[in-house]
Amino acid sequence: QVQLVENGGGLVQPGGSLRLSCAASGITFSRYTMGWYRQAPGKQRELVARITSAGMTNYADSVKGRFTISRDNAKNTMYLQMNALKPEDTAVYYCNANWMSIGDYWGLGTQVTVSS
Repeated sequence: QVQLVENGGGLVQPGGSLRLSCAASGITFSRYTMGWYRQAPGKQRELVARITSAGMTNYADSVKGRFTISRDNAKNTMYLQMNALKPEDTAVYYCNANWMSIGDYWGLGTQVTVSS
């Protein structure tokens, strides 16, 4: 059974930092492209950042220079370091694991709220 469990969300003031984690089980983690997506109220889910099995990364323009995605294959865990947070970063953040046609899985999400 595949499980993706996100942790690390919460309430933070503008300019603050959070570190999200996504722990995976039931998949060969190292073979999957891992991604963070977010969905704000009334908006569509959007890609935040993605890291391939080879470690290549890409980011949404809105988070470049502020967010850093990483993975630890030994721990089957992906991370998202979020710095200089803005109110517009407020959303539910979801972890995704994708390996072409083999599998596409989602976590349940973790809430990030940026507010003073």
